[in-house]
Amino acid sequence: MSGETAKPDSFPDAQLPALFIADIHLTAERPRTAEAFFAFLAGPARAAGSLFILGDLFDYWVGDDDDLPFNREVCDALRAASAETAIHFIPGNRDLLAGEGFARRAGVELLPDPATLQFGERTLVLSHGDAFCTDDHAYQAYRRQVRDPAWQAGFLAQPLATRRKIVAGVRAQSEAAKQEKRSEIMDVNPEAVANLLRTHGYPTIIHGHTHRPARHAYLLDGHRCERHVLA
Repeated sequence: MSGETAKPDSFPDAQLPALFIADIHLTAERPRTAEAFFAFLAGPARAAGSLFILGDLFDYWVGDDDDLPFNREVCDALRAASAETAIHFIPGNRDLLAGEGFARRAGVELLPDPATLQFGERTLVLSHGDAFCTDDHAYQAYRRQVRDPAWQAGFLAQPLATRRKIVAGVRAQSEAAKQEKRSEIMDVNPEAVANLLRTHGYPTIIHGHTHRPARHAYLLDGHRCERHVLA
């Protein structure tokens, strides 16, 4: 892994029960998904102490000034739920540009990637998960580019309509590229996962991104660890 192995910030005051979700990919073009998410926020989410959204809540996010009615509806629903449940958000690769403006509108707390939680003696490391896919060299190069503050500033300086067109083009290119890539390079790299486990004292990892939901058990250096991949 690259600099992502630096020790993440810790948030020991997360309240139980805690729910973890990722990769909802909300867009007005998928109304049934949106309806299910709104129902989740109005029901099960409010029975939890904490809700952690681990990236790609939106299918795309071109900046906090994006005033689409659908975006406002999602932010309003999050803010309403946050009155009863603490909501935490790690931006993913699709909504990387969700910043403080989004957080204020939605009533959520932004977390770094990765971030740690301490529940008693159990340590959790939370991440979107794309940093672990180190075998996909083309994607990692793209990831470094779009996370560069200078690149982000230049992109956000462009008109909103221009940004929407750029993102639409990138989404189309991404889908086309996936068809040409071997399936295994789009999954996590075992060494990258092992490095993270060692660096952070053999925690439990929870992440999304790969769309391969599973529970993985490890025996690493004599320590039992788990990695949970969200649906």
